[in-house]
Amino acid sequence: MGLVALILGWATSAAAQGDCFPGPGSNEARTLATFAVPLAFGRGSAPDLLPGFTAGLELAYLPKLSDATATPTICRPGKGPENTNLLFAIPRPRIGLPLPFGLSLQASWVPPIRVNGVKANLFGISVEKAFGRLDGLVAAVRAHATFGSVRGPITCDEAALLDPISECFRGTRSDDRLSPNIMGVDLAVGGSLAGGRLRPYGGAGYNRLQPRFQVNFTNQFGDLDDTRVEVDLNRLVLFGGATWQVAERLGLTGELYVAPSDAVTGRVVFRTAVGP
Repeated sequence: MGLVALILGWATSAAAQGDCFPGPGSNEARTLATFAVPLAFGRGSAPDLLPGFTAGLELAYLPKLSDATATPTICRPGKGPENTNLLFAIPRPRIGLPLPFGLSLQASWVPPIRVNGVKANLFGISVEKAFGRLDGLVAAVRAHATFGSVRGPITCDEAALLDPISECFRGTRSDDRLSPNIMGVDLAVGGSLAGGRLRPYGGAGYNRLQPRFQVNFTNQFGDLDDTRVEVDLNRLVLFGGATWQVAERLGLTGELYVAPSDAVTGRVVFRTAVGP
């Protein structure tokens, strides 16, 4: 019986190789869309008419997936849940700087340091234009993008390698790659309270998701599974938060970021002014 299971697992793995294009209602699409929520490059601060040079650190919560959602329905039918809940949050260093014509730029880079099996090489960038009054409401239009990669043992982790009924049994731990490929635009409106020290804001936007997931797993027979999963999705997003000016040069922002059809994430951003 064990030999039959191994042969069936090998056959399933071999059949799964190649490109796969699951529909928007598949578990594959739902999984990729869920992780696009925390990986999207959010505002992380209230709209500002006079942005300066800043440096900061963002922590974004990674929503957990149920086993039912993490189980493939199209590309690898019959396989158990993918190993998706590897980290609680993702840290993202951020910088901001003013540009000509009243524009401002924010950028981030998550360096390729492996933590709990996960190694990200992730970039975020945004350009925005703010309008309003220094002592009143401020609105900002922003375009943003997230690209790069996140690698980890998603398809076949250590537990799956020891499971006799898994197609991963006795193989090599996978090092799969997710390229989030997120582009979007949004509009935010913020105000000023407590003498300008507290600035609440909210807004909405549109994200275009083109995630690409590349399997990288070698089974016990030495066969490489390099299945590529491609999904294209469009999402409405909503967000809201507040920036608290803790000190003259130090700000703290809390933000909720929601894709109503997918997930909710929370972000905390610490930011300090740089230079005079």
